[in-house]
Amino acid sequence: MEAVQKDHWYFVLLFCLHFPKVAVQQMETAPVRLEEGMVLNCLCPWDGSLSMVSWNKVPDKDPIAILHPEYGVTFAHQYRERIDFLRTTPMDGSISMTNVTHQDIGVYHCSVQTFPQGPWTRNIQVEDLDEPPEENDGTEPPSPEGIKTDTELVAEPNVNLTISCNHEHNGTIYQVILERMPHGQPWGIIGVCKQVEGGLLSEDYSDRGHVSCTDSLDVSLHLTAVVQEDGGFYRCSFSTDAGWQTTTVLLTVPPPGGFSLSLYMIYIYIAAGAAGLILLIVVIILALKHRKKNRREEYRVQLHPSQRQPNLYENISVCPRMAKKSRHIKSCPLYANLPPVRSHTTKRQLCDK
Repeated sequence: MEAVQKDHWYFVLLFCLHFPKVAVQQMETAPVRLEEGMVLNCLCPWDGSLSMVSWNKVPDKDPIAILHPEYGVTFAHQYRERIDFLRTTPMDGSISMTNVTHQDIGVYHCSVQTFPQGPWTRNIQVEDLDEPPEENDGTEPPSPEGIKTDTELVAEPNVNLTISCNHEHNGTIYQVILERMPHGQPWGIIGVCKQVEGGLLSEDYSDRGHVSCTDSLDVSLHLTAVVQEDGGFYRCSFSTDAGWQTTTVLLTVPPPGGFSLSLYMIYIYIAAGAAGLILLIVVIILALKHRKKNRREEYRVQLHPSQRQPNLYENISVCPRMAKKSRHIKSCPLYANLPPVRSHTTKRQLCDK
């Protein structure tokens, strides 16, 4: 019955926290180093009666820890057995956190409800001072054109792939941070490898693969059944005695049913062959047209009157043309091809004799 009552007041508190608060005195964000057992201070500066303390991680609105003087404490699932309220004074809402990882980096918001002066809040920025410096504040993704890529990979969909980052520096390596930048999004940590007193510490935050570390702090990301969303930039940052060294990998995954590299080359060959065939057909057609044109020219030359042989039996007028009204036709002799006629004058002369 007591557990049911605690759950009841917990949901009532969640409902109340969504209402806007008034008369809130906001303090500047305080930085805290990411480390085991780190303390996030939230000590109200005035006297009064503490009604409730709630913690949430920005930008999440749901609380990660709640303290109530009468009903006790409650925590979000992923923070159970990791957060403790210190309660050094009646107005103290500070917490300590254990089993910290790089996922705990971010801004934490503490809200203390008091009576009679009202609420008091504070923001705390948890930072990892061992991280490499960012090119921007992370609010806007960097331009892909400005990213220097050391290796480019092309993976077919639904295949297994391993992205490895091996450092060739001969000095001491303290930590390796594996980050991923999806297309159009900022960098996000998906794996950390570091040397601690107890040995090798490996942190895996990848939701699509498995991050593994070696004793030499070489890090690998194993992806199973690669999908298009796995494409993007992957960056390995090595913290060494000579400073930070980075290696960037660009992974490209064609869409399912899209052009793979081999299929793309096949299409290129087919297109080149088709273009060559079309060009050959055009050349043949032009050659045939040119040949046909030459034959027509030869035939016209053969039919031209200046190139024909004269006909001996053709009537040719050797008399110049005259006007139709001219009556001097008799003065112009006529010629015609007539068969020879045998003369009978000799026979008559013989008969007369």
